[in-house]
Amino acid sequence: MEFIDYYKVLGLNKNATAAEIKKAYRKLARKLHPDLNPNDKTAQQKFQQLNEANEVLSDPEKRKKYDEYGKDWQHADAFEKAKQQQGSQGFGGGFGGQRTYSGGGEGFDESQFSDFFESMFGGGGFSRGSGRRQTAQFKGQDVNATLRLNLTDVLTSQKQTISIGEKKIRLSIPAGVEDGQTIKIKGYGGEGMNGGPKGDLFITFEIFNNTQFKRLESDIYSTEEISLYTALLGGEITVETLTGKVKLNVKPETQNDTKVKLKGKGLPKYKKEDQHGDLYITYKIVLPKNLSEKEKELFTQLSKLR
Repeated sequence: MEFIDYYKVLGLNKNATAAEIKKAYRKLARKLHPDLNPNDKTAQQKFQQLNEANEVLSDPEKRKKYDEYGKDWQHADAFEKAKQQQGSQGFGGGFGGQRTYSGGGEGFDESQFSDFFESMFGGGGFSRGSGRRQTAQFKGQDVNATLRLNLTDVLTSQKQTISIGEKKIRLSIPAGVEDGQTIKIKGYGGEGMNGGPKGDLFITFEIFNNTQFKRLESDIYSTEEISLYTALLGGEITVETLTGKVKLNVKPETQNDTKVKLKGKGLPKYKKEDQHGDLYITYKIVLPKNLSEKEKELFTQLSKLR
């Protein structure tokens, strides 16, 4: 797999702060998002690389491995373990200072590393007691992608086809998926090394709220304006829900900021399409304006009665 310099993708150097990485990612994500470049395959590829770069460099542990091992960063744990094994077997205790990295993603100097790697995993390496050559297998690189949906898209389970490089993948998206949620699709990442398993595909969902409601997990929230007279005397109003309009009875003497719950009128719960959250409505009383002289007189009489 061709190496991608994640710092270069973000337009940063390896001394960039976490805040600078976050700022650069957001700026480029807005520019390269597939929704804004629907027919631009180059922009789509750059957007995928941008997400990969952010995934690695925004995670301190992954970034540390990337800075130290470059293109081999995903095999860092295996390399460290191999170094420890070599040291315990008396082969000289590691690389002897031959590791090189320029900040541009070059990783190890492979000509200097090859003797160590071969002695441990291949070439002149043999498994104990068998005399057979033993080559280490490494899992392929994981791939990260972002899929954007509208909030109304998650009301029901659905299937979508997405493109990852030259691959087209048919996804089953469960109802109720949340913004920022990541799912793993096993075996759809990069090719493994030496016959190792393929990496995995991680898809992060961006849910755009195209409704008037605020979301908190499977519950949704909204405000509804009611007149002073309806609040005082009660009455029937019509409100919007995710599945259409419904009528509500407002009780007499309803106070401002009163909350009512419409059970089961929220979003479906994740992977439980038959179970729904609730809709919470907060009443906001709207006072009348531009009162006539007669109305002022009547309100004055009412005030005297109290």
